[in-house]
Amino acid sequence: MAAAEGRSGEPAEDARVARTRADVARAALEVLTTEGSDAVTHARVAELAGYSKTTLYAHWPGRLDLIAMAIETLGDMPHHELTGDLRADVIAELQVFRNAIDELRLDRILAGMAQWASVEQMAQIRNKVNTDGQHQMYEMLSDRFSGPALEAVVQMLTGVVACPALMYGRLASDDVITAAVDIVLDDGTGRGPQ
Repeated sequence: MAAAEGRSGEPAEDARVARTRADVARAALEVLTTEGSDAVTHARVAELAGYSKTTLYAHWPGRLDLIAMAIETLGDMPHHELTGDLRADVIAELQVFRNAIDELRLDRILAGMAQWASVEQMAQIRNKVNTDGQHQMYEMLSDRFSGPALEAVVQMLTGVVACPALMYGRLASDDVITAAVDIVLDDGTGRGPQ
């Protein structure tokens, strides 16, 4: 019997294989977010997912394969729905990022990605996460900044949220987020955004 074809004309994934992939991805993500990247081993993920290590090694031969699959299960990063008020939108987008760090344990994921930064596979995933996570900031701020200034502004603002989580284990407060946005959007008069 021939395998069923998917939408792209390629063979559709067997339901059992898809279930295994989903179970292992969820287990790998749970280990990554609760125990850290060092704990993402074939033995630990297999134990949590309820499969044998042999099965995991057959489909995901390296630890990085498990970590990459875990990160990919996050999907698209959450974003604030834009209102057209630049200051309010930037503040709200940073608050959404802060909440994602807390709820999705992005601090652990970002720390794991930093640990594996020199590995090409993780570099590709890191770039995808950064692109997904920061594209709205670039879009919002591109009318006001460009080139290296735009890059610096986005890095500074996202850093205000990411740095405390990664370096100090705490989340940036609304007051800190608001102060950072006001500093960045200041027109040079010291009076804050106009």
